[in-house]
Order: sequence, then structure tokens, then C-alpha cells
Amino acid sequence: MEIEVREAEAEYNKMMNRLGEVFYSGLGFENAQKYMKGLLSSASRKNGWQVSETVGEKTPYKLQQFIYRGSYSADKIRDIMREYVSEELGEAEGVLVPDDTGFIKQGDKSCGVQRQYTGTVGKICNCQLGVFLSYASSKGHTPIDRRLYMPEVWIEDKVRRDEAGVPEDLKFATKPELALEMIQEATAAGVPYKWVTGDCAYGDSRKIRKWLEENGKCYVLNISRKEYIEESNIGVLLSELPCDGWFEASCGDGSKGARVYDWYIHELSGETPQAFKHVILVRRSKSEPEEMKAYLAFAPQDTSAQKLVEVAGTRWTVEMCFKEAKGEVGLDQYEVRNYYSWYKHISFAMAALALITVLASKSFDSKTLQQHNPASSSLDDFKKGRNLLL
Repeated sequence: MEIEVREAEAEYNKMMNRLGEVFYSGLGFENAQKYMKGLLSSASRKNGWQVSETVGEKTPYKLQQFIYRGSYSADKIRDIMREYVSEELGEAEGVLVPDDTGFIKQGDKSCGVQRQYTGTVGKICNCQLGVFLSYASSKGHTPIDRRLYMPEVWIEDKVRRDEAGVPEDLKFATKPELALEMIQEATAAGVPYKWVTGDCAYGDSRKIRKWLEENGKCYVLNISRKEYIEESNIGVLLSELPCDGWFEASCGDGSKGARVYDWYIHELSGETPQAFKHVILVRRSKSEPEEMKAYLAFAPQDTSAQKLVEVAGTRWTVEMCFKEAKGEVGLDQYEVRNYYSWYKHISFAMAALALITVLASKSFDSKTLQQHNPASSSLDDFKKGRNLLL
């Protein structure tokens, strides 16, 4: 156990030394280390007071000012963390998963806040929305990029923009457009991946699908019933599927064991780049056969049905990322309203989660840095949730 503790501390120091180049002064780096330790601590909440108390500060003001006024780049933190994840968790068959999550807020001052739908609570509420890109491999999964979704009403309101520190040149972008930006940047940064998966909010984006195909990347993307593929409506296609030709397969383990569904592959006949294929992959619930989901897949000709099912199931990992990031490193427990401050806190929280993901993948005792989800009692529980070896 003592060896594992030393290894965990060495991994923490390795990441922090890499992050050190972001900061222009020793004080800035010292505050960064304190903030990270606070996020990695066992504090029940990771707000200003509790984080500060955990690291020995009498008041939260120093660390609050570090996040609000600190002169450093949140994007550089993101870049270093993304490179770290690529090195430690990267695999050629890696999967990128875009998705969004809500941050419930009061009032109308927090940057980008408005009444809008979020799957976090399953309804319209007053919240901010963050669009994230996560990375998944057999070694683990963790977010590697983020964008704060800015509604059009915010983009058009100069007074609110100025008060919240929104850049003057920021243009409105849809959530799929933000996701595509992050996919493009991850590709340019050399993140090792072959696949992209996501729900229909992103799968219905023809821009995302077109860019991936043109750049030789594969995907298994959920598409809605309203979408048309080769002039066929997906809703109609699902209603006309034959009774035979289905096969049973698991798309991965969940909290209750293997997630087993019935699957069907509908071949498409349209033009496809040489050596590749387009198919519609259909998932049907075993207990509720009328519940079906369709996925559009673009993959090499020799790709097995089981591989397509496996990639489709990887979309579940981003939900785990959100749950773990909010429950373990305070992703949603910030107390900032400013545009750049949001990015700083979120970037630190992502770096903290990346660190414990790497520690878990290496079976180090990361409890010395952070006591995982209060609902979990041990590192074993954390690793079980990620399908890692105990």
C-alpha cells in the first residue's frame, strides 16, 4: 500500500509539473496546486469555502480571486490535460463522445444562463449548458474539452455580455457546431481515436458526419426518427423492420451488469468511400420491444456487427464522466459568473478527473488524493463503475 501511495503522489506531481508552465509566477502555481488539491479532496462540496478550508486557507478570497482574476490560460490547462490523457489512456481504437450537461443556477447573471432544457433534470429550468468532448478507451474515460453554450439572446445583449466578460468576437454556435469544433481540435492535437459516438442531438448533424467521413474517421451515431437517410425516414424504417434477422448482444457492462439488447443491421446502398460501408444499426429493448433506437454507422467494410454494437454502447461513458466529475471533483459546484472564470474552474475539474482516471487505470491508491463519490466506499467501487480490473 505504501508503494501505491508513493506512486499516486508521483502521478499527481507529474501532472502538476506539466501544468506549471501555464503560470507566470510562483504564487500562481502555488494557488493552482491548492485549487487542484481542494478539488481532489474529500470535502463534501467543492465550493470556495470548503476548498479553501481543506488546503489551509482561512478565507476563500485568495482562491476565488485566482479563478476570477488570475492571469493564465484555461485553454493551456486544457491542452496539457488533453495531451496527458492521450499519453496515458490513448489507444488507436479510442472513441470520442460529445454531449452536453446542465448547471442549475439562480438568477440571470451567470454567463449563458437562461431557461432551457437540460437532460440533467429532464426538463426546462434556469441553467447554463456546457458541451463536452470525452475520450474513452479500454483504459478509462474522461472529458478532454469543453465549451460554454451561449444562447442567441446572450450573444445579442451587449450589456449582459460586458457584465459577464464575454469576448466581443464570440459568435453564436449551436451545440453540434461546438462539438465539431472540439472534435476538429482534438484531431489536430493528435488525440488517438478511430471512432465517434453520441446521441441524436449530435448524430443528426450532417456537418459532423460529413467532416468525419472526409477525414477518414468512423462513427456510430444515434439518429432521431425524424432524420432521413438515403431519402428514407428513420421513423418509417423502424416501423417496417422484419421479424427475423435480429441478434442478441451486449453493448457493455452497466451498473446492473451486461446491457443486453436485440440488434438489427439494415444495409444501405448509397455511395460510400472505397473500403467503407454505411449501415443503420437498430437497438431494440428486450423488455419493451417497441422501444428502438437507430444508429447510422460509417466504418470499414470488414467491421463486425459486435464492434458496431460496442462503439454504440460507449456513448454511456460520457454520462459516467458527468456523474463522476460532478460528484467527485466539483464540476458543477463553482461560484463564478464570468465567462473566463467558468472555463478556468471547469478546466481544473477536468484535469482533476483525468488524474484520478489515470490513477484508477494503473490501480494506484488514489484515495490519498481524493475520496471518490460519497456514495462509493472504495477505489474498487470507482473501478467497477469504469469496468476496470480490481
